[in-house]
Amino acid sequence: MLPSDFDLDAFLAQPLMAHLATASEAGPRDSPVWFLWEDGAIWLVGNTCAVGIVQFDLARGLLRHVGIRGVGAVERLDHDRLKRLLRRYLGDDETAWNRDFNASVIDRLELMIRIQPTSILARDQSYFSNVSPRGAGRT
Repeated sequence: MLPSDFDLDAFLAQPLMAHLATASEAGPRDSPVWFLWEDGAIWLVGNTCAVGIVQFDLARGLLRHVGIRGVGAVERLDHDRLKRLLRRYLGDDETAWNRDFNASVIDRLELMIRIQPTSILARDQSYFSNVSPRGAGRT
């Protein structure tokens, strides 16, 4: 793993959106996806890929990026892992989750993608803003 500008595990523990890049017959596609960072791997639903995860907060002046390249493997759907992934974004109270979303998306899931990183790049690019930690004191 390459050196990180910040705590990678703390960053990936946040409910951020990842971008899944895949190939298709119609050409390359980039889709925002939810993910779970667990056991040193990215877990999501999708295809073979590279993943980019970005945290952007203009008010706080944050722009952090993690790029992960690795080997994707299709695995059986692990319902416990899926619940941990969904709770990151939808909250712990499953009764509050949208029923239509459950029926049309969650209940239809059949597999997960595990991306075992071959390289990880974590960059703090917050210097674009005068209010950012890296831009503090700039005029």
